[in-house]
Amino acid sequence: MTRRLKAAIIGSGNIGTDLMIKVLRHGRHIEMGAMVGIDPASDGLARAGRMGVAATHEGAEGLMRLPAFADIDIVFDATSAGAHVRNDALLRAAKPGIRMIDLTPAAIGPYCVPVVNGDQHLDALNVNMVTCGGQATIPMVAAVSRVAKVHYGEIVASIASKSAGPGTRANIDEFTETTSRAIEIVGGAAKGKAIIVMNPAEPPLIMRDTVFVLSDAASEGAIADSVATMVAQVQAYVPGYRLKQSVQFDRVSNLKIPGVGDSLGGLKTSIFLEVEGAAHYLPAYAGNLDIMTSAALRTAEQIAGCLLAA
Repeated sequence: MTRRLKAAIIGSGNIGTDLMIKVLRHGRHIEMGAMVGIDPASDGLARAGRMGVAATHEGAEGLMRLPAFADIDIVFDATSAGAHVRNDALLRAAKPGIRMIDLTPAAIGPYCVPVVNGDQHLDALNVNMVTCGGQATIPMVAAVSRVAKVHYGEIVASIASKSAGPGTRANIDEFTETTSRAIEIVGGAAKGKAIIVMNPAEPPLIMRDTVFVLSDAASEGAIADSVATMVAQVQAYVPGYRLKQSVQFDRVSNLKIPGVGDSLGGLKTSIFLEVEGAAHYLPAYAGNLDIMTSAALRTAEQIAGCLLAA
């Protein structure tokens, strides 16, 4: 068999458990080494035990006490922004070269959206997966940005309230700030803005994302083609990612955007998306969580492949 690197997941909630199942089912360059939580009664830890994965309910400290820790090369952190800062410091003191895949908005390391800049951070010790809204929408901003200069990018991520766990709810401010910055740094917009909506509708609605981009005037056909190509690239690891309708265009002039400039003109591109989850562990409507775990796995696979080839 081809050698694989061992990974640990910190966070035995919905995201961590879904990610564990993805690694067990689809890991090519990585395999499960340990599942870590803080609730001994969590379903994630129970499932890990049933699947033969080493587990601890004593957090990062417990992970370091596991015999399996000696073989861990990659750690996914699916906790919270504050917890990740502490976890990274603890684990790096024990293993300076350990690779951290951060699924929180902590953003210790560079932002990573696999289809946009994943190849640029293969050597980074800590990479940040931005947010669910960022993973869904930043590829679309980048798709426009590679055709025309983008002055402003605004995204609205609408998720089912039932898919937002305590970690998501505790990090709303970090979500908007991190996503806004990543729209600029990764997506290529001069100014970014992010909005999240938690929809309490019953039955729960699938994740929907709206992307508004103001760019220099450019070929509408070239932008539509660029968007279609990017959608296909995301679908390679998130099959439920798709355009809800055709890309829309409006020619604009004298548009005023605070922090960007007055009397801006050009092309407004509107992109409407939906993300359906793979339902490995989470419900299909929780596409916001599925895209995070899928992007994290893709990033870890890229990093592991690079390490194994060295």
